[in-house]
Amino acid sequence: MAQRAVAIAPRWPGAAAAALVLVLTLGTLAAVGWRAEWQRGLSPADWAAIRFTLTQALVSAGISVLLAIPVARALARRQFRGRSALITLMGAPFLLPTVVAVIGLLAVFGRGGMVNGALAWLGLPTITIFGFHGVVLAHVFFNLPLAIRLILQGWLAIPAERFRLAASLNMPVVRLLEWPMLRAVVPGVFLVIFLICLTSFAVALTLGGGPRATTVELAIYQALRFDFDLGRAALLAAVQFGLCVVAAVVVWRLTALGGMGAGLDRVVQRWDLRWPALDYLMIGLVAVFLLAPLAMVVWRGVPGLALMPDSIWAAAGRSVVVAICSALLCVGMALALAMRGGRMAAVVGVMPLAASGLVVGTGAFLLVYQFINPARLALPITVLVNATLALPFALRAIGQAVDGINRDFGRLGASLGLSGWAWVRIVVLPRIRRPLGFGAGLAAALSMGDLGVITLFAGEAEQTLPLAMYRLMGAYRMEAAAGAALLLLGLSLAAFWLCDQGGRGNADL
Repeated sequence: MAQRAVAIAPRWPGAAAAALVLVLTLGTLAAVGWRAEWQRGLSPADWAAIRFTLTQALVSAGISVLLAIPVARALARRQFRGRSALITLMGAPFLLPTVVAVIGLLAVFGRGGMVNGALAWLGLPTITIFGFHGVVLAHVFFNLPLAIRLILQGWLAIPAERFRLAASLNMPVVRLLEWPMLRAVVPGVFLVIFLICLTSFAVALTLGGGPRATTVELAIYQALRFDFDLGRAALLAAVQFGLCVVAAVVVWRLTALGGMGAGLDRVVQRWDLRWPALDYLMIGLVAVFLLAPLAMVVWRGVPGLALMPDSIWAAAGRSVVVAICSALLCVGMALALAMRGGRMAAVVGVMPLAASGLVVGTGAFLLVYQFINPARLALPITVLVNATLALPFALRAIGQAVDGINRDFGRLGASLGLSGWAWVRIVVLPRIRRPLGFGAGLAAALSMGDLGVITLFAGEAEQTLPLAMYRLMGAYRMEAAAGAALLLLGLSLAAFWLCDQGGRGNADL
């Protein structure tokens, strides 16, 4: 009988997946470091981009967390009809393509949007969404739901017995239970959102509004696409990678939380439920903030469907193919790393968190442009990069399921002579259909809406739907762009739903 259950699983696919991830992260970084002109140093414009990147990430993360705390507290304290659906909605912006969200935000806060229409009707000066405040607004829209979900998990982790004990002793719940939980949870949430905002590209590309609102990734894009200054682009890519590594290390060190103790899984009953109107007001305001842009995407997108050029449908077909290939490659790598297990697989699985898509794309561009026209490799490189960047999320879902199977069935499988692909086909795959479908859906949705590495490589014949939509916005064809946004929204949600439901089908067999 085997002493280690994991030994019966095939190990070479995990090594191959790890090698691919290392090439796409450290390999492209090496290309960036080799090509960077270190002796040139950073120009004043580069330092301005670094300052803007750090400032907008700090402000965006801070506002997201500060607004999320009272909303998460309200959701933890109150029970109402539709609460589960609203909490589920909190995950939607994470799957929402960035350019689609920008269309929705422009419809609400843009020059001809709802807010400016109301201000003009009241005789008040209008606002502009472009610039620093526009970037922050978009990042809060994306990350506020994520912050709420993460902080809400902290509240739900407090056992019901703690609240009963505090009530019986007439002790302050905020000081004894909620404040210690927030001190443990909030720093990690803040740093995770900071890292997300640090690597945001499409938001700055569409809402930056000029040289004063340029991020490091946007400066990399401009150096490659407009100036073809490879040395400056490589230097900025190395700086961006350094910023991401520092943020990722801090996140890793601060996300290990102390628990609130064990409980008996009783339903939490609260005896400190004051000010219900304030709780419901906070929940309502956040719901409006999240739903209004999505509703405007649908409202303005339906008429725009008839105004889309024929090239949009070809771009949509490319996006579907890229999403399918990225999802298959992502879950394949995640499964291979999960089956291999060990510290090496865990480290390789989180490495893409420290690498932004544009930095990886810059390295890939530097590796191939001397030998072949980069446009010919636009779609294959986009598939590889998108699959790699989605790997940490898929591995988190699949890895936990595989670990449970190895613990529960590993020794039995070894005693029956199951090993290699027979073990994977008979035991593992039937029991990980749910996380496999979820991981594939997440990877497909993120790839469908990606506007990152494709911007460095694609010409007119290789453009995907997000890039085609962005070019329509740049040509001020906003009606057609709204139609493309609705199409992209539908494809992204459909990709996630089909994969997720496919994993749930016959999951009990």
